Formats: sequence, C-alpha cells, structure tokens
Amino acid sequence: MAGPGGSGVPVGAGALAGGARSKVAPSVDFDHSCSDSVEYLTLNFGPFETVHRWRRLPPCDEFVGARRSKHTVVAYKDAIYVFGGDNGKTMLNDLLRFDVKDCSWCRAFTTGTPPAPRYHHSAVVYGSSMFVFGGYTGDIYSNSNLKNKNDLFEYKFATGQWTEWKIEGRLPVARSAHGATVYSDKLWVFAGYDGNARLNDMWTIGLQDRELTCWEEVAQSGEIPPSCCNFPVAVCRDKMFVFSGQSGAKITNSLFQFEFKDKTWTRIPTEHLLRGSPPPPQRRYGHTMVAFDRHLYVFGGAADNTLPNELHCYDVDFQTWEVVQPSSDSEVGGAEVPERASASEEALTLTSEERGGFKKSRDVFGLDFGTTSAKQPTQPASELPSGRLFHAAAVISDAMYIFGGTVDNNIRSGEMYRFQFSCYPKCTLHEDYGRLWESRQFCDVEFVLGEKEECVQGHVAIVTARSRWLRRKIMQAREWQAQKLEEEVVPAPREAPGVAVSGVRPPLLRVAIREAEARSFEVLMLFLYTDKIKYPRKGHVEDVLLIMDVYKLALSFQLSRLEQLCRQYIEASVDLQNVLVVCESAAKLQLGQLKEHCLNFVVKESHFNQVIMMKEFEHLSSPLIVEIVRRKQQPPPRTPSDQPVDIGTSLIQDMKAYLEGAGAEFCDITLLLDGHPRPAHKAILAARSSYFEAMFRSFMPEDGQVNISIGEMVPSRQAFESMLRYIYYGEVNMPPEDSLYLFAAPYYYGFYNNRLQAYCKQNLEMNVTVQNVLQILEAADKTQALDMKRHCLHIIVHQFTKVSKLPTLRSLSQQLLLDIIDSLASHISDKQCAELGADI
Repeated sequence: MAGPGGSGVPVGAGALAGGARSKVAPSVDFDHSCSDSVEYLTLNFGPFETVHRWRRLPPCDEFVGARRSKHTVVAYKDAIYVFGGDNGKTMLNDLLRFDVKDCSWCRAFTTGTPPAPRYHHSAVVYGSSMFVFGGYTGDIYSNSNLKNKNDLFEYKFATGQWTEWKIEGRLPVARSAHGATVYSDKLWVFAGYDGNARLNDMWTIGLQDRELTCWEEVAQSGEIPPSCCNFPVAVCRDKMFVFSGQSGAKITNSLFQFEFKDKTWTRIPTEHLLRGSPPPPQRRYGHTMVAFDRHLYVFGGAADNTLPNELHCYDVDFQTWEVVQPSSDSEVGGAEVPERASASEEALTLTSEERGGFKKSRDVFGLDFGTTSAKQPTQPASELPSGRLFHAAAVISDAMYIFGGTVDNNIRSGEMYRFQFSCYPKCTLHEDYGRLWESRQFCDVEFVLGEKEECVQGHVAIVTARSRWLRRKIMQAREWQAQKLEEEVVPAPREAPGVAVSGVRPPLLRVAIREAEARSFEVLMLFLYTDKIKYPRKGHVEDVLLIMDVYKLALSFQLSRLEQLCRQYIEASVDLQNVLVVCESAAKLQLGQLKEHCLNFVVKESHFNQVIMMKEFEHLSSPLIVEIVRRKQQPPPRTPSDQPVDIGTSLIQDMKAYLEGAGAEFCDITLLLDGHPRPAHKAILAARSSYFEAMFRSFMPEDGQVNISIGEMVPSRQAFESMLRYIYYGEVNMPPEDSLYLFAAPYYYGFYNNRLQAYCKQNLEMNVTVQNVLQILEAADKTQALDMKRHCLHIIVHQFTKVSKLPTLRSLSQQLLLDIIDSLASHISDKQCAELGADI
C-alpha cells in the first residue's frame, strides 16, 4: 500500500497568548506613559518588530531531533510543539518543543505510550491538550507493515502524559494527509487518503469527555470539495477553509468555505479579474495555511514542478488574494544545508509526483520601510525561507512559525522561521462610504429613474468620482438648473459652489435617467460607494435577471469593474433550471458575451438532452432555437483574444484622482488651515469622520468655511494633505514628520479605528534619520511630544557632526537651538567638546 505523498498540515488552536522576541530600540530615558489626550502626546519607544518581516530562528539541533517533513506543528502558550514526520530514513514519533521567547529547542517531557511513528497525521490543540489523529505508519526503509491509521491520542501539556482514546462505535476510515481543526469543542476531520483512494467525507468527535463521546459522520451539503489530500485547513470568522491540494490526478487552486452551523460548503470563485487584485496562488499541494485576524496566509507547497516561497494572503472580508510583500530587511541569506538523504531513501518516501524534482522559486517582493533610526543598531540580516513542501505552521500571538519540510533536491529541513504579521487595523474606507450610502445623510442629488420616475438619492462627490457617464449627466443638470434660476430670479453672490446661504440647504439637484429602473440602479449605486455588490441568492432566476439589468447599466455607463462583477456572478449562477431564461433575456438585452456563455452551456454533452426536454425549450423564440441546434451541430471555432481585460478603476484609484484635482469643480466646503483655504467635499468628510458628520448634521457655517486644527495644534500644510489622502482614499504613507502631527488626529476627528495612528507610530519609530531629525524635532516641539523631542535631541547629539551641516539647522527657532546646545552640554565631555570643535 503506497503512502499518499502529501500532508494536510493542520493549524493549531488559534492565536494563543504569548510574547515574541522583537527588536528593541536602544535605551533612552523616555516617558513610557501613554496619554489619550488629543492635546498632549507621548510615544512608547519600547520593543518594536517590523511588520511583514521574515526572521530565521535557530534550527533544531541534531541531538534534539531530526530534520523532518510531513510532521505536525501546534502552538501552546509560548511554545511550538513538533510531532512525528519522517527524516528520510524512518518515521518519527518524538515530540520537540521550541520556546519562542528564548528561541531554544528541547525534547518535550513525555510519559505513557506515544502514538506509533507516523507521518501525514493531524494534530490540533484543545484546552491544555494536543490531539493527534490518524496518519501513515510502518517501516518506510524496508517498505513493510505500511498502513493508514484512525487512532486518536491525547497529549497533556501540563503532565506530558500520552493517552490513547478508545472510542466505541463507528469509526472514520483510516486515513492520512487529511485536514483537521477544532471548533465548538469538537475535532473536525475532513478528506485525506485511505491507501487506495482520496476521500471527501467529514467526521467529528467531541473532546470534552472521552467517556461520553463518539465519532459522527457529518452530512455535508452545498458545493462539497472533490476528494482530495495534501491540503491545509484553517478556521477564520467561524468558518473552515480548504485551499488547493491533490484531487485524483488533478491539483486545483480552489478555495472552499465550510459553514459549521448549517454544515454547508461554498466554493469561492478564483477567477479573479476583479477589483484589481492579484490572482489566487498557483495550484499546489503540501503547503500550509494559517488564519490571523481576517486573513488566511498560504505558504509553500509544490506548484507545477516548482517550490515557490512567496507568501499569499486571502482577505476573508473582501474576498481578495494578494502576495504579501516582506519588509526590506527580510533578505535571503545563507540558509542551512541539511544532510541529503540517499536516492534510495528518497524513493521510499516520495510519490511519483514528488520524485520529478522541483525548481526553486525566489518570487520575493520588497517593501521599503525607509531608513532606520541613526541610533538603532544594525539589525542582522534576516532570511526568507526557501521554497518547501510538507512543512508545518502555527500562529502564536501576532506571528507565524514555520518548521521543517522538504526543500530543494528532496532534502529534509530542520529550520524554524518566524513571520511577523501586520497588526494595523483594516482600512475602513469601503465600509465608511457604504454607511454614507445606507444612511442617505447629506444627499445633494436625486436621480429620477425610468418611466415610473422613481427617485433615488445620492451624493454628487461619490458619483462624479466613480462614473464619467453620470458625471456628464450631473453637469448637464447643473447647467440646466443654473439657467432656470437665472430666468426666475437675480442670482445672489456665492462664497463657494453648492454652499447654503444663511444655513438654508440648497434643493436637491434632479437628474433624469430614463435608461434605468430603481432596483437595478440602487445595486449600481452600492457598487459606486463600496466597489462591491451584494450578490443575491445564487441561481434564482429573478435575482439573475436583476444582475443582468445591472450588467446592462454597467455597459451603458462604461463601468468596466461592475461589468466584470456582474458577468462573474451571472456565469457562476447559470444552471439547468435557469439557462434558457437567462439566454433569452441576454438575447433581448443584446448582451453578447452572456448569450455565448449560455449557448455553450446548453450544447455541452452532459446538458443538451436535459435542456431540450424542458417545457421552457418549447417556448423559446424560433431564432434562438435555430441558433442552439446549429451550435450543437457545428460549434464555432474558438478564437482566443489577445486583448487585455479592462478591469476598470477601483474606489481607491477614483478617490485619489478626485482629491488630486478631478473633483475640483464639485467642492462644496472650504477648509481653512492657518488661513490658507483648501476646497473639499462635505459628503466625503462626513463619511470618514464623525467630527465632520456631527458638524454638518447640527450646523453649517454660513460662509461654508471650517477652521482646521488637531486640538489646539494646527498641523503643517504637508501633514494636512497627508490627512486628506487618508480621508479620501485611505492612504497612510507619509513622511515621518507628518506622522507626528497626525498621531492624535484619529482621536480628534473621530476616525472609525486607529489605523492612521498605528501607522504614524511605526513610521516615527522606524524612520527618524539624520536627514529628517530637525524637521521632526520642530514638529515634536510644536505638538509637545516630549519623548519624541528627547529622542531627536539624542540623535542630534550623537550625530552632531553630520547634523551641523544640514541647512535646516539655521532655520530653527532660537529656543530649539538653545535646547540642542543644552543637550550637547549635558552629554558631551570636555574632551569630546575639544574634538567636536576641531571637526567644525
């Protein structure tokens, strides 16, 4: 009986409490207290780890444990536990422990009878125990007594006791290379390999009391994944996710989602032409996937005869993939060279799919965090893990740990790597604009739709930023309205376009659109505000026809992005029950691509006989029946198009262009920064800031002007522009001196989370340099950020020969120059003063 040749690498029980070693800034006498006051600010310059940074940790020593693959890893408190696997010669059943605080390896204390040596098993954490299920056992060296298992063992971390659970009743079929996780006090086991075939069944067992529990097979429904093995599972947002793996001779890159509550599977589309996001990872097997916050992180595996080492991230909320860009100090260094197993040993442990050999992929994407502080010590070069498969991963606190695996040339690894996740709160841009649409506050335009003249209200700023077609309609309506007012009354002088005089709000601008009906237009409007549409029930004819109407509008209004979303939904929703209705509707609406999709669906061998026997087929129009018959008899030749797909512009791209000048003629508020006017848009400010929302809801300045400050401090013009970029399109990149001005802005302006503040803190901690230290000193003095001011003075003192040559030194205020002299006097000895004088 052959082994499955893969590993379903399970994920430990969530992100467990525990600290991680981090880079420590040099000791400075800072005030480590943190005030929430918007008028006084301190920054904690304690330990700080660069986000999205790989770090190579000490490898497992040979006297502690063997290099290995096809093992499992779980996280418990501040330690990683490694169990089983194979070292290229034998199967293992030792238990290793890696302390993440001390970065040290040891053998875990054990008593009792451990599971037999095995690989491709699963391991999970529940409570204070690790549970090991199934796997492949036997003597791989002599190729004897090899078999899959369905036993269940418990390891108690507190006592080191191994115990086998003897379960009465029906048991899952013995298997390996399956997926397993813990949810709602139960162990869930899915799919795997039984020695003859791949599986897709699911079993569960309660873990609270072994005397009262039994195995139960789960009655799955929905789009159940095909039989598969060598895949990982992860739980996020109370759902279980399965990605890729081997399914018979086919390796897929499908992502499936399992709802524990109703036991239903859903396949998440991977045909990503939408939202400008990268495609999903290549199809692969033997990879890992862990969950952190709202994201799934996929690393490694064998992908089309390569061993890629890029890290892919899936956003569960936004349903988008991206390749994570590691920080610039994550460099490829000299990795350890494990001992190579002999050719005969490799042949015993690798399937034919593994023996083909792999090309190593170095798809590394750099992320520049800027120059580190002059007073910070040089950090040792960290390393990206090389491509590998059959490794294992787990999460502790805010970091992922990856251990072992089969690397290039089919050798086993004993390496441990740590990946620091980004801990920024997520961008709320889409949700904020979505709330503005749902609330209908501050609407200034009313669309009159169709023959029934139904009305839908909206916001000129959002609509004109997203749609050129609607922008032209709004401008025409404004011109017509202005002409009508000129004919009726003598126009009064206006301070700013669209500003109410004497607190009276202007009437809504009415825009007639005869091409659209209210229901489909509201779906389109939701897309303009959020870049998404709420998909209705999949497959229901009425809902498919609604999205077809939206698709027609997207074509008319030249919204390529919405066009792609609608087509993806419709094509995924076409089935035997609705295909004829959708096809006829597509023909009537002259939607050529959708009609082609339906015709190709109908003439498939597996569909055609069923479709033509339906009653609906008898009622089709004659031209369409003729077209179906001809298509069946003589399918048209496929002509692949070389034209790139136009995915349109995103909400972020459109709002960026709007702020940079495209929205100038639609400004309806003036922001005064130290007397300097900056035109802006009320609806956008109100959507993103509760401060502006409350202001515009309760009163409106008669002259349409608002003075800008952050507490009692007025930010620099450059810093204010950085804040506007954040408000309009969520941009957080800015010079570090701007970050100091804006550190307290989230408190004062009521942003919906502290994402901006988190970035400002990291930006300051990482990017104070000799070149910008004087600008940050000035900002720190103005904002009374005393710890940052001391930090800057510390740098100036220790790098004064360089700082003294900066032209900005001469433009400092007299008081700041005196502060620098005072710091120099306090920190420099008489001898150093003499040497400094000679240098100057």
